[in-house]
Amino acid sequence: MFERFTKDAREVVKGAVEYVDGTQTGTVDAEHLLRALLERRASRASFALAALGVDERGESVRRALDEARRRAGLSRAESDALAGLGIDVSEIVARVEETHGVGAMSGDRGEKGWWSGRRSFGRGAKDVLEGALRVAVARRDRHIGDEHILLALTARPGVPAEVLADHGVTYESVTRVLYGSGDAKAG
Repeated sequence: MFERFTKDAREVVKGAVEYVDGTQTGTVDAEHLLRALLERRASRASFALAALGVDERGESVRRALDEARRRAGLSRAESDALAGLGIDVSEIVARVEETHGVGAMSGDRGEKGWWSGRRSFGRGAKDVLEGALRVAVARRDRHIGDEHILLALTARPGVPAEVLADHGVTYESVTRVLYGSGDAKAG
């Protein structure tokens, strides 16, 4: 599959791995692909994000991703479902952080004997990359570009799609910007 990736798509994957290396998080996940997309310039995905106003709100997107990480990566929908069962995620986070420090639930490994070898890709990142392939095939594109990764992120339920939607970036809006139509087949 990676042989079909454009240079921009490969740079997104590389950027996600570099982000994980810098934070020593451990596993590349969908959020890391989004963070790498936010850093891109002069690509199809960066064009779409700029057209949808994310350039001005990029820091807000990063803060929302950071806040979700503090909640152990739970989306708002998941937190709401737990609240329906009487579980207050904010209270749990506060108690854990009171005892173990801010970010204790983020899953970051810090400096605790981290192996600096090859990074593994979590289920979320794998799903996004497979989704990018499906989007490209559905559009009859011969390549997988960073725009396909962006579309896959918006189509997959979870924190990245939720954060993007909160900032006006949905599968439909990205499709409209990139392809100028309402053709919004989810991948």
